[in-house]
Amino acid sequence: MKLGIVGLPNVGKSTLFNAITKAGAEIANYPFCTIEPNVGIVPVPDERLDKLAEMYKPEKVTPATVEFVDIAGLVKGASKGEGLGNKFLSHIREVDAIVHVVRCFEDSNIVHVDGSVGPARDVETINLELIFADLEMLEKRIDKTRKMMKSGDKKFQLELELLERIRETLEKGMPARSLSFTQEEKAVVDQLFLLTSKPVLYVANVSENDLDGSPNPYVDELVKIAEKEGSEVLVICAKIEEEITQLDDEEKKLFLEELGLKESGLDKLIRASYKLLGLMSFLTAGPTEVRAWTISIGTKAPQAAGKIHSDFERGFIRAEVVSYDDLINCGSYNIAREKGLVRSEGKDYVMQDGDVVLFRFNV
Repeated sequence: MKLGIVGLPNVGKSTLFNAITKAGAEIANYPFCTIEPNVGIVPVPDERLDKLAEMYKPEKVTPATVEFVDIAGLVKGASKGEGLGNKFLSHIREVDAIVHVVRCFEDSNIVHVDGSVGPARDVETINLELIFADLEMLEKRIDKTRKMMKSGDKKFQLELELLERIRETLEKGMPARSLSFTQEEKAVVDQLFLLTSKPVLYVANVSENDLDGSPNPYVDELVKIAEKEGSEVLVICAKIEEEITQLDDEEKKLFLEELGLKESGLDKLIRASYKLLGLMSFLTAGPTEVRAWTISIGTKAPQAAGKIHSDFERGFIRAEVVSYDDLINCGSYNIAREKGLVRSEGKDYVMQDGDVVLFRFNV
């Protein structure tokens, strides 16, 4: 999955991305991989892999991964080509979801592009640029659909009604994701590649002093905005996250304990991103490799097998499944099998998070 980090200049977006890229080099011994100067791949934190590695002593451990794209800071007028304009918007079009970083701290040494801190104004600036870009694209699609209606096909009438409903919502300043769609409508919306239909996770970037849970009016302001469109807010101090990634595992643990935190903000961000996109992991384990595989919630066994190799899906026979908890409680796969906890599942089995699976196939 690919997530785009967006935000106005000087909100802490690049600091957060720097922390993410360093984490990719440090966590779980998974090498940080740079595809482009502004793209980083980081592992999804998963303690289950460590436990399975203790059990199987594999040659390697491979976590699931998330791809983050640091999208250039946006300015007013981007939809009309201001700043990086179209380049900025095309980068957003390519991602699966948006991580919108919003400044929620005061610092006289860091100049805000609009002269003062204002989460509502900042969010509106970016949302409006995405809305303007979507409206421009929708107008073209509406014109095309009206022409197609001359064929007499009723589906174009239904499509026009859908497009006009989306346009009406955008004109009110609300994103397309604030609407609900039927399965049939969603198929049409997915083909539109609307910027405002992408799920969004808001990151409130706060100062170190704000991590103690004391009231922050800027965060409260952001939460109200997010609630209106059904989005979540994650509170993070990007500066601290960057510092944490400089530490080894033991130092990191002590540092987090001093701050009264159970896990780093980056770990929370990655988990929240997984949830945002409706994803989960199934696991495979053996002496060669222990690995987490990313699938959508609701994926059936043959399609999950296809994530490993297309032949596994094509020649799927069955999946031998044991839940992670059962496997760990038993201490070994053989004991789990003896206790009848290893199940044989067919083509209609819907995968569950943490399933440890061995696929049987024949091509």
